Amino acid sequence: MTITAAIVLFAIIWFMVLFICLPLKIKTQSESGTIVPGTPGSAPENGDLKGKIRLVTIISCFLWVAIFGIIMSGIIKIEDIDIFSAFQ
Repeated sequence: MTITAAIVLFAIIWFMVLFICLPLKIKTQSESGTIVPGTPGSAPENGDLKGKIRLVTIISCFLWVAIFGIIMSGIIKIEDIDIFSAFQ
């Protein structure tokens, strides 16, 4: 695996984990009862973005190490998951 491929793999994992973690533990303004004028009631009261980014980075590092190890060890190869070769 090249360095570029490793960085791209980490970025994909990071964004996937981010999109999974973003809606977790969100309290909307309508649930808290304090709606800021000009915003919808479904807007988050406090998103805690810094904490979520820290959590996402830690989770992504562990997932990246596991997936990188599987790819580099050769346990799973492209030939194992290539479904298009079965149609030829």
